[in-house]
Formats: sequence, C-alpha cells, structure tokens
Amino acid sequence: MFNRIKEWIMEIIKSRLFVTVIAFCVLFAILIQRVFYLQIVKGQYYLDNYKLQIRKTREVPGTRGNIYDRNGELLAYNELAYSVTIEDNGDYSSMTLKEKNKIINETVEEVIDIVESNGDTVISDFGIILNASGNYEFAAQNETSKLRFLADIYGYQTIDELTDKEENASADDIINYLCEDERYGYGIDQSSMEKSRILKMVNIRYAISLNSFQKYIPTTIASNVSDETVAEIMENSDRLQGVNIAEDSLRRYTDSKYFASLIGYTGKISQEEYNEKKESSKEYTLTDIVGKSGLEQTMDEELQGTKGKEIVYVDSVGNVIETEKKTDAVAGNDLYLTIDKNLQEATYQIIEEKLAGILVSRIQNIMNYDTASAGDSSKIIIPIDDVYHALFANEVIDTKHFSSTDAKETEKKVEALVAEKKASCIAEVMSQLRDPAAASYKSLSKEMQAYMNYIADDFLMDQAGILSSDAIDTSDKTYIAWTKDETISLYEYLNYAISKNWINLSEILQAETEQEKYSDLNEIYGQILTYLEQTLPSDSTFEKLVYRYMIKANELKGKDICRILYEQNVIAFDEGQYQGLEGGQIDPYSFLVGKISSLEITPAQLALEPCSGSAVVTDVNTGEVLACVSYPGYDNNRLANTMDSAYYNKLANDLSSPFYNTATQERTAPGSTYKMLTSVAALTEGIITPSDGVVCEGIFEKVFPNPKCWISPGAHGWLDVTGALQHSCNIFYYEMGYELGVTESGDKKGEDGKPAKTYSSDLGIEKLTKYAEMFGLNEKSGLEISESKPQISDTDSVLSAIGQGTNNYTTSQLARYVTAVANRGKVFQLSLLDKTVDKKGNVVKDYQPELRNEITEVSDSTWNAVQQGMEDMVSTTGTFDSLRLEGFQMAGKTGTAQQSETHPDHALFVGYAPSENPEIAVSVRIANGYNSSYTAEIGRDIVKYKYHLGDTEDIVTGSASMLGVAGAGD
Repeated sequence: MFNRIKEWIMEIIKSRLFVTVIAFCVLFAILIQRVFYLQIVKGQYYLDNYKLQIRKTREVPGTRGNIYDRNGELLAYNELAYSVTIEDNGDYSSMTLKEKNKIINETVEEVIDIVESNGDTVISDFGIILNASGNYEFAAQNETSKLRFLADIYGYQTIDELTDKEENASADDIINYLCEDERYGYGIDQSSMEKSRILKMVNIRYAISLNSFQKYIPTTIASNVSDETVAEIMENSDRLQGVNIAEDSLRRYTDSKYFASLIGYTGKISQEEYNEKKESSKEYTLTDIVGKSGLEQTMDEELQGTKGKEIVYVDSVGNVIETEKKTDAVAGNDLYLTIDKNLQEATYQIIEEKLAGILVSRIQNIMNYDTASAGDSSKIIIPIDDVYHALFANEVIDTKHFSSTDAKETEKKVEALVAEKKASCIAEVMSQLRDPAAASYKSLSKEMQAYMNYIADDFLMDQAGILSSDAIDTSDKTYIAWTKDETISLYEYLNYAISKNWINLSEILQAETEQEKYSDLNEIYGQILTYLEQTLPSDSTFEKLVYRYMIKANELKGKDICRILYEQNVIAFDEGQYQGLEGGQIDPYSFLVGKISSLEITPAQLALEPCSGSAVVTDVNTGEVLACVSYPGYDNNRLANTMDSAYYNKLANDLSSPFYNTATQERTAPGSTYKMLTSVAALTEGIITPSDGVVCEGIFEKVFPNPKCWISPGAHGWLDVTGALQHSCNIFYYEMGYELGVTESGDKKGEDGKPAKTYSSDLGIEKLTKYAEMFGLNEKSGLEISESKPQISDTDSVLSAIGQGTNNYTTSQLARYVTAVANRGKVFQLSLLDKTVDKKGNVVKDYQPELRNEITEVSDSTWNAVQQGMEDMVSTTGTFDSLRLEGFQMAGKTGTAQQSETHPDHALFVGYAPSENPEIAVSVRIANGYNSSYTAEIGRDIVKYKYHLGDTEDIVTGSASMLGVAGAGD
C-alpha cells in the first residue's frame, strides 16, 4: 500500500500537471501578497493619492458686509436670490469642436428663451454693447479699458502682448472672432439671428469660457430670477446639460440715486484689479465679486469677509461627483458712515428742485435763439426748441422704438417725417461733396454748416478716424481756410487732406501697400463718399442733428414731441392732456414747463444748463462729512452683481454725466468764496488792519487792463475787511492782491520821499499760495473716494485774490476750507467713515478724522473780522430772511465763476451754522447756475432742514423751487 501511494505521488510529481499546479500556486500566492500589500499595507496611501487627483478646492465667498449711515439706517445689504447657472461638464471627448458648440449653443438658447419668457433677463456684462443705431460698439469709455478687454478676449495677461491687428480690432471684428473663429469661436450662426440675440449668446459663452479650466465652477447665466423661471429650469434639467439653479447673494442699495456717487457698486473682478490685489491681505480669484467704485471699492477688504472652502471630487470631465464641506465662510464687517441718510436725501432733493426752478425761470417760448446775442451771461435764456431737442439729444425719447411693432400713432408719424427729412439732408450733403464748385462753408445755411462740420470733425475724424488729427498740419493755409476763414468747401478740404496724406483709410480700404492706398486720389475720395452714404443713414448723432433742425424749422411739432412722452411712458399717461395737445387746447410750451415744474421731467433728463449740482456738509468740530451729494445720481442696483452693460453705456453717454461725482471731481474757480482766505492773508501779513479800509470807486487802475468791481459803474466807497466781505467788493480784494506783491526799494525814493514801491505778481502769488496751503487747498480733502487734485492759482495775484486766476477746487475742498474758517483754523482730513463692526457687534475699527494742521499764525482779531463779514453778508441778504424769522443766524459767502460769455456762470456758496457756535459747514456749487443767490438758497434750505426750522414739506416740496430775487455781488 505504501509503495503504491509512493508510486502514485511520484507519477504526479513527474507529470506536467503538477508543475502547472505548483506554478499557479506560486503565482496565486504572489498575487495574494500583492493584493494584501496594495489594499491593506498601502491601501490608505493609494486612496489618498487617487483623491488628490480628482479632488478640487472650491472657494465659498463670505457674505459682504452691510453699509449703514451714522444713525444705523441701512444703505447697502445682501439679498438671497436664485440664479440660473451652467457648468461646462458634458463629455465632449469624442466630438469635434463644431459638434460640441452645437450642443452647448442649443442649451444656451433654450435657457435664454426660458428666462426671457418669464420676464427675467440674462447677463449682459460683456465689453460690447449695441448702440443707439443698433450697431456693436465697445462699452469701455477709455482706450486703456478697451485694450484690457481686448487682451482678455485674446487670452493675454497684459495689453502689451496684443498685435497691431488685435489692438485695432473693431467691435464687429471681436464678435466675428468669437462667433466664427475655427479654433476659438463658439460656432454661432450670425446669419440666422438678430444682433441682440447674438450678443446674448456671446455674453454667456464668453462667461463660460472664463471657467474653461475649472469646469466644476458654475457660470451665472441669469441672476435674481423669478419662481417661474426656477420651476421651468428644474422641470427641464434632465436635458439641459450642466444647467442648474443656485442660491445667490445679491448686493442691494436702498434709495440708490442719493448714494450711488458715494457707495459705488460691486461687480466681477477684472484682470487689472486682480493683478493689483495680489499683494492684498485677502485672497482674490478671477471669479470674485469686488467693489468697483466708491466706498465699495475703497473698503473692499473690510467688506469682503473671509472665504470658506469646500472640497469637491470631480470625474474625468470635471463633473462634480461628491462634495465635502471643509470650512465655513466668515461674513465681512459692517461699515458705518458719517453720512446722515435723511440729510443726504433732503440735500439731493433740494438741489434738484432748485435746478428745476432755474430752468423754469429761464425757458422762454421762442425759437432759434443765439446765446451770443445775450451780451451778458446772466441774461442767457433757454429757448423752447432747445428743450424739445434735449429730449432727443439725451435719449429721453427712444427713437429706436418708432419702428417697433408696438409703436404708437405719433411715433409712426414722426418716424416717417424724419426718414424723409434725413434722406433729403443726406442727398443734399452728398451733392455738395460731389460738386467741385460747391459753395464755401460760410456761404452755407446754418443747418448745412452743422452737417458739414459734424462730418469733418466728429464723424470722419473722431468716430471713423479717417481724418487723422495727428497727421494734420494746423498751420497749413488750406486747413486754416477751412477751420477759421471758412472760405472753402468740404469737398476742397477733403481732397486736399487726401493729397497731404492726412487720412487713414484702413477701415474702408484693403490696399496691400501704402503706395496702392494712395495711388489714386479720386478713387480714395470716392471710397470716402461711399462710406458716408453707407453709414450716415444709421448714424444716431447725425440723426439727432436732423431732429434739431426739423424742430427749429417747425417741421417737427412741439405737440407731437410731447405726445410721444406719453406714448413711451416717459410720464404717466393722462388721456385729457394727450388729446388736448393734439387738439391745440394745451400749449406744448406750457405743458413742458409744467412737467419740469412737477419734476415729472427732471433737470438730469434734459441735460441743459444747469443740470448738475453738488453740496458737502461737514461737522466743523470733527471733520466728519454729514452729506456729500452729487446730482444727478443713478441706480447702482443695475450695475452691481452682474452689470447691465446697456444701462452702463446709457449712463456713460448721458449728457448730464451721472458717473461724474460733481462734489469731489468737478473743479471750478472758487470766485468770491476765496475772499476769506485773501482777508486772512492780508490781515496776517500786515497789509491792512481790521479797522483800516479801502475806497472802492468801481475801477482798479493800478494794473492794466483795469479790472472793475461787480457794482461798476457804481461804487462801494470806503470799506474795511468786514464790509468788503459783506458786500463782496472786488476793488478791496484787488488792492489786497496788489499789496501782497509790493516790496519797498531801499535805494529809490518816491515823490513823497518814502522808499519807492514795486509790484511783483509772483510775490503776491507766493503769499497767497502760502495761505492756500495752510487751508489745505494744495491737497485733496481726505475723502475716501475718488477726488480731483486742487489747483492753487499761479498767475496774476490781483485776479487770484478774488478767486479767479487759475484757482480750481472741488466742492469737497471748499468744504474743508470753510470748515477751517468756521472753527478758526483746524484743518481736518475730511472723512466719510465712522466705524467698522463685526457680525457680533464688536467695533473692529473706529475712524476719527485726522487733524491735518492747525493754523496758529492767525490772530483772534483776524478771525473775528472775517467771521463778522460772513455773518453780515447773511444778515443783510433777503435770501436768509426765513432763518432770521426763526431766530437763527448763520454765516456765509457767495461766489460766481465765469465759464464764457455764451454759458451761464458757475454759482457757489459756502457757509456755516449757527454763527455764534458753529456746528456744521456747508459748501454748494451749481455748474452754470447763473447766480450765486440760488446756491445761497440751497445752503439756507440745508440748514433749515438740518435744524428743523419750518415744516419739511415746505423745504422739500417735490416740485421746482421758487427762486428769490437774484442778487449781485459775487
């Protein structure tokens, strides 16, 4: 038995099967060992390594801090809303770019339809918009911003990387590139869509492309959408690849127009902003929402908060397959301002009502008025045809709507009239341009001169760049004959310009070489004419000129213009007035004046002179700013979060310049408001004492040409410093400016035997500059928002002494100056900031305005004389009677600054209250405000509101302000 078993075993060992079994056993053992090693010994290591390959960190932004006024009134906050988002997370690995684009475009188009069908809007923050003529144009208002946009489009870090061709790309070129480029285009068929639809598609596709390397980060298509949009998106989510609904935090602003110039708005960070913020203590990414202007920008790091982070795991195409929350975001700090919300709003309304009152007082029912005929800028009126045209010039009336399917009766009527007139005008223009014997410019009618001037200077030079301003020789006789002598035709001028190579036809000619481009002058001129024929019919500015001259010729009736205001819902519809205008029972002149009086049509909408104003109110004892108003304002809600590019462009082109902060950026001469500084300089330098005086005879004869006092041909007689301020006597201050520049000669004697005196304007300027610097007028005021740099006059000490010369200051800088006058020499760095507070209510930082310097060189007697003069000015002026009736006294000084004889003067007022124990200072300016009595009335009403001197309804009435009797003496 044993032998048999032994033989059996030997046979097995000798067999091939045994070897195979042993081999398999060994291999299996090795496999088991390896599996054990990989899964047990090294299992955690490989799991972690795998996760690292698919794990991505997604940042969660912190909630932005709120902004409050000094009393805790909410100015900016965050609102929870729903947004439609899309992630480029489809599996397109086996598809061509064309096939991928087709799928994505179909999805995007369907989302657009869903969003818009429910009354919502898709994002429109792309750098290209449609202009009034329905053509593409860049949204950027300056060359640097435009080049930055182009660099982003072409994928460059800096604008220096742009080629010449890319740098000179037009808006149409960019759209074509993004729609049709074989490598980078989105495959959008432009032939099958309207431009507005194409722009929406490009907006969304470009936004998606910005996250092309981070597909797990969603792109917002539409924000703050309705419940209906949310429901429809969710119902169709199974076939809308990557489309989802997300909770979003939207920035909101209360009473936006009053505070927009201060607070600014938020928006998606630009490449430039990202580069600037790299060194910041906060971590920024290219998807962040940041402050774009105002205090939102200045205080961005405080408001931002700290980002949270979450870990997401994505598959091979970037699809999120798992989310693991890591750290929570921390909300930003709340910001409290020194601003008093109620005072800010009341000041804005007071300015608007005063502007409307000035307009109503100046509008007259005449046509074809020439401002040069007024002879005196204070007598300039506003003809009614300018008011009619303003409604078109500032696009209060939407002329594009005239051709829409829902256009009303009068809109259609006017469209037909304008189309016929425009065709006739273009035909006449082209006839002149084709005629070698065309009449000279000065022989043309005013209307035809306007068209020719526009074509040469605005259209061909500024817009098309065909006439190159850099190449033109301004000393050339033919150029002078066209521009100054007006003795040649535009035909002659353009042909001469071609012969002198003053042109750049790269946009309309495709010549291979410079020689070919300029080989045939007649051909080139023909190309220019063809270009004009093709583009003038759709040029909105040329069309506005047509409207102007149709109105002047009464071819476009005032009643039709007024009826269109109703048809386009510019004003609330009134059937009786609408029919009354047509039937002639209501006069269009009276109708418009009435609508301006009721503020149904505002000064900002008309953008006539005046249409803007500013005021700054400070606490004289701390330097805190209680109100900083720039009129007109705008709705920053429409620019925050996802910018409404069309609205932004409308604001940027608005003739009333709402983006321009008139309180901190508009500079004019201070006029007579500067006389307190001159008084301080003259008294401190010993030129005069408080009891000394100067005799005003109406004319100052110590310099030539002889400047006059405003009262001339009258005279003030003898005045001391206090009286000179009260009556704003120019002769007194001419004398001070002169004497500040006088030095005595030790060698030469005068006729009286005393040392001879010599006058040096430079010496006078040097001394005035010394005191201007003491009052901080050589620096910005300290406000934490954008502010223009001031300019101290550097010429003519005589004129500079009355606030003329080259003196130029903002309203905010004059506010700091008068604050120092009120508190007797404490010059603060003005501030808008009160404190920052964390979400637990703890004060993070308490802001206190810095004391820049204290003017210690000035005596009490000097301050007494200056302040008494300001008090007397107010106490003897009828404008302030209502204050005196309330037993309240303030001090102040008016001022005017001339722009030109054909424009109204700028009006200014500075003051403080109460006069005995000053608490607040006020600085007011109305550009082209005619008379400083009007700004004095604004200053008075601000004080009345602040100190509750009368019923609020009588101070802020909601209608055009009544004007007092305009006084002189500025």
